[in-house]
Amino acid sequence: MKKFIPLLLSLTTIFYLLSVSSCSSSKSTNSPFDSIEESNKSTRDKIVIISDLHLGNDLSYSENVKHLGRLTEFLKEIRSSETVKELVIGGDMLDEWYIPTRTDTYGGGTQADFVKKTVAANKEVFDVINGIIADGKVKVTYVPGNHDMGFTPENIDLAMPGINQARDAANKTEVGTYHPEGYPQIAIEHSHRYDFFSSMCPNANDADAKGAILPPGYFFARIAANSFTDPTTPEAATKVPEAKLYDSTNVEQKTKYIYYTLWNKVLTGLIFVKDDFNEPIITTNIGNYTKTYSINDLLPKNDPKNKSLIMNLYNGIFTQKNWEERLAFNNASIMTPIDSAIIGSLATSFIDNQSQTQYFNNKASEQRVVVFGHTHIPMIKTFTNTKGQECIYANSGTWEDKKSRDKNAAIDQDAENMDFIVIYPAASNKNKVQVAQYQYLHGKHELKDSKSIEL
Repeated sequence: MKKFIPLLLSLTTIFYLLSVSSCSSSKSTNSPFDSIEESNKSTRDKIVIISDLHLGNDLSYSENVKHLGRLTEFLKEIRSSETVKELVIGGDMLDEWYIPTRTDTYGGGTQADFVKKTVAANKEVFDVINGIIADGKVKVTYVPGNHDMGFTPENIDLAMPGINQARDAANKTEVGTYHPEGYPQIAIEHSHRYDFFSSMCPNANDADAKGAILPPGYFFARIAANSFTDPTTPEAATKVPEAKLYDSTNVEQKTKYIYYTLWNKVLTGLIFVKDDFNEPIITTNIGNYTKTYSINDLLPKNDPKNKSLIMNLYNGIFTQKNWEERLAFNNASIMTPIDSAIIGSLATSFIDNQSQTQYFNNKASEQRVVVFGHTHIPMIKTFTNTKGQECIYANSGTWEDKKSRDKNAAIDQDAENMDFIVIYPAASNKNKVQVAQYQYLHGKHELKDSKSIEL
């Protein structure tokens, strides 16, 4: 009998280890995603959408510093979840735009070097994302935004090896729309293609940068960085040079003046700076640009001799014809009025309503749920399409810090931004899709709004 005791003990040990293993594999992960009401608790069927992370190359001026810890926690919850099927990053994940004007973006290196430095500066975030990709349980998709429109597919893969990239075509990689697996009725994109300031702008400045596509918003972002890294007050800020409209019957001139009034409003009350507007301070060396520009190079100014408004950069983009050619270049389906698009770059409801214009009112579109980023304002709205069907628009908000020019300002960053969208089928009706807007408030999933739709 004694010779059987070791065998019995080893069998007991094996059964015990199998039991522990079985219990461990079925044990709840305690991920908040796995306990969402009205969702299936045993199936991977949730699509999580985040956007506008604005992960910077240098944390001394990056737009996302205070939220990096929470973002890492949030991504770990996705990684540990047993019910998340997809993570979609809807643009502006990396940031090649928000760079102080006097800083050489690549510092004499390459875009690949810039990407490597960005990954190193945000190591914990990228470690988790790359862990999710490597696990192979959650599909991770990247959709380009405007702040990262210049990053090549190869350099995105350098940062996140194996990530799925949703780009429109080989010759239009700066924009993309993603349809989650099994949901052709859902469209996720950044939405910058409809934005006058932020969509690709070909042939605008060929005399300076042949083949460049960077839009006016790129230079706007560079100036905006100065406003916060080297702050001043509205009273002490450099005044915008006055410009007037000579001929209100000239459509192109009137549109250019609308553009001037927008810049005047922004530089007076939003991103005011103390820089000399005539001084060449905007270092480029990016996107085919090699020169250094002044702020006045971007502003319409009066030409008294010809009684007109002229510009050094982007002078020829202020006609309806040019705008429609530009929209087509950005693969937009429906054309919009140029004046509305210019004003709408600041009044963000114009961008949000492009979900209706480009999708729900478009007879060629079958999309019933559309998710944008870009505006940084999270929301859920309902629309009705041309067939009389209810449709849902959601905006995924942002994860950037709340900005302040006062470095000593007391801001509870743990209660600011950190927005995300979750889409999932209802447990009781798989044809019914729930679209939920959340905030990662103090590390907890705070439900802000939720709407359902039957597909």
